[in-house]
Amino acid sequence: MNLTTSRRINTRTQTSEQLNQLIVEGIQDKKGKNIVQLDLRNLGDAPTDFFIICEGDSNTHVKAISDSIYKKVKESLETMPTHMEGSTNAKWILMDYFNTVVHVFYPETREFYEIEQLWSDAKVTEFGEV
Repeated sequence: MNLTTSRRINTRTQTSEQLNQLIVEGIQDKKGKNIVQLDLRNLGDAPTDFFIICEGDSNTHVKAISDSIYKKVKESLETMPTHMEGSTNAKWILMDYFNTVVHVFYPETREFYEIEQLWSDAKVTEFGEV
């Protein structure tokens, strides 16, 4: 690996860490619950580098969490998700930031899809509620 490649990898890691920290802060700002980060980088068939998963108590809470994430990341990194789904009924809002995909769930929906179990080989980081 040459110096240029090393710098690109380090920059990408720093950017992912910054993005993920801002996402978690956005979740915590709205009292999101059961916050988990799955590091998928060492899994060969992973669709992205990271999943960040959390839940809200109601559809309104789920929407408020996703709005908080959107605003915090846009203001701090001038970045918006490449794709968003689920805002209409707010049972599961997906926010795709390319290297990080955020899943904001209603509790029953999270339990039904069991994303953590599907990717159980990933390195897991849990974040406490603030």
